[in-house]
Amino acid sequence: MINSIKLKLTDYLRGDNERSSNIIKNILMSFGVKIGSISIGLLLVPMTINYINPIQYGIWLTISSIVSWMSFFDIGLGNGLRNKLTSSLALNNYEDSQVYVSTTYAVLAIISTILFIGFLLVNPYINWVTFLNIPPTISENISQVILVVVGTFCIQFIVQTLNVILTSTHQPAIAALISFLGQLGVLIGVFILKQIVPGSLAVLVWVLTLIPIITLVLASLFFFNTKLKFIAPNVGKINFSYAGNILNVGGAFFIIQIGALVLFQTNNIILTKVLGPAAVTEFNVAYKLFSVLIMGFTIVITPYWSAFTDAITKNDYEWMSKSVTKLRKGWLILALILVPVFTLLSKFIFSIWIGNSVQISGQLTIMMALYVIGYTCLSLNCFFLNGVGKVRIQLILYIFSSFINIPLAIFFAKSYGVMGVVLSNVIIFFVMNIILWIQCNQVLNKSKSKIWN
Repeated sequence: MINSIKLKLTDYLRGDNERSSNIIKNILMSFGVKIGSISIGLLLVPMTINYINPIQYGIWLTISSIVSWMSFFDIGLGNGLRNKLTSSLALNNYEDSQVYVSTTYAVLAIISTILFIGFLLVNPYINWVTFLNIPPTISENISQVILVVVGTFCIQFIVQTLNVILTSTHQPAIAALISFLGQLGVLIGVFILKQIVPGSLAVLVWVLTLIPIITLVLASLFFFNTKLKFIAPNVGKINFSYAGNILNVGGAFFIIQIGALVLFQTNNIILTKVLGPAAVTEFNVAYKLFSVLIMGFTIVITPYWSAFTDAITKNDYEWMSKSVTKLRKGWLILALILVPVFTLLSKFIFSIWIGNSVQISGQLTIMMALYVIGYTCLSLNCFFLNGVGKVRIQLILYIFSSFINIPLAIFFAKSYGVMGVVLSNVIIFFVMNIILWIQCNQVLNKSKSKIWN
């Protein structure tokens, strides 16, 4: 019986071809890593809130959301590199692969430097206390806190390219492992901080931002001197003409990223402006719990992006069609079984996890469940379309959504409180998913219509 189980497991891991086998192995490894990451994330929230307080924690979340906007100044280079590198490796073109990697690092370093200098010049003239609606009881120097966050972000902006490269070489599980190690370092750092330093948002920010950077730098040194040495960044390989090739793919991704920024990253700002920083904490605690389901689904679909790029390069439509069907079945299980069960258990989980420090309403819980269903469906559709490079309709939808989301979220927030912001996202997800689902079918059916293809 044991031998039979081993045989079945071996067949499953082998998959129907090498591409499927890599995906399965990455999914299984990623689940193991993500379980650890989720556990750390769940431990870190109450530990951080107790180290400072819910209002300061809400301020940190809002600041990090604002700064994360800067990640979109890569003008689509990250996603462009992802597709270009995967395609060139599929064709065994290692020379171009190294040029793409080297050039991307060089361009990101230039952009990062410009961003930091620009922020240094404008930061003294911004009244962050007023802009973030910070209560007068908070004595922290918010301007200095934001300067630290921006400075460390600009470094991470460059070094996190390693994760794109690992994903492009069909190793997303390794990228997840690096992220896990960074989170583990943060957890240990915050624990030590609680023992030796009184509650301070400024000190906390150093721990939360610097440790992940150190982890990425060490990982980069290791991989570029071992298994990724053949495409390691090299100053002599920088060719800015290749940046144009990357941007031909990445330009559309850049606009999509801007739309995604407005759709996903403005919630914290809208909440803090309309309802105050405490509302940001309530929203993010609810999201943190339900993001467990999003993370799980993301683990499954992440290897497929580069795999779809590899498949479209080799014109393997049969494999793509089978894979999309499998992913859709998995999404239905999530939407119809896992999300409802999770919703029913959420009140019990909240009581154990955060106690009475933050109150989460039942309406927000239900709305967050619908958010997960809509978000995961959108991710499924977008990962396929991104992988095969069919992003025009997605681009248009994100532009339209970015104009609609903010006024709609503000209106609903004033009417329904925290859950209103989530409701705005859910409505937009629903509309986008109908259109993108149809487009996925059209692409798989090799539609010659310019609208869909």
